[in-house]
Amino acid sequence: MIGFDIDGAKIVCLLLGIAYKKDIDDDRESPGYVIRKKFMELGAEVVYNDPLIPRLRPTRKFDFNMTSTELTPENLTEFDAVAIVTDHSSYDYRLLVERARLVIDTRNATDGIRAERDNVVLA
Repeated sequence: MIGFDIDGAKIVCLLLGIAYKKDIDDDRESPGYVIRKKFMELGAEVVYNDPLIPRLRPTRKFDFNMTSTELTPENLTEFDAVAIVTDHSSYDYRLLVERARLVIDTRNATDGIRAERDNVVLA
């Protein structure tokens, strides 16, 4: 996990994909829940997008009560960071790298694209 000091700054992070596995609609035991919790503990505002999971359901450990945020080329620029949690095939990773300020790639989804930009961090 990337560490940063937000010390009063407003940081908005988009988690891209919340399913525990690529191209499925099951979020049980998803690492996205732990990642979301960690970002929130750091003081970030966290939203998510997952085309296969429109609403987060309560789990044994978490109850975030959220709906998936729309993902558009325009709103990609609004987030301070986009963390790729689940590498769904439907995501346009080239567009993501071109438009997002910072991409935290936990799935190596930007392989072959990130060399073109310096805004991608592998985690």
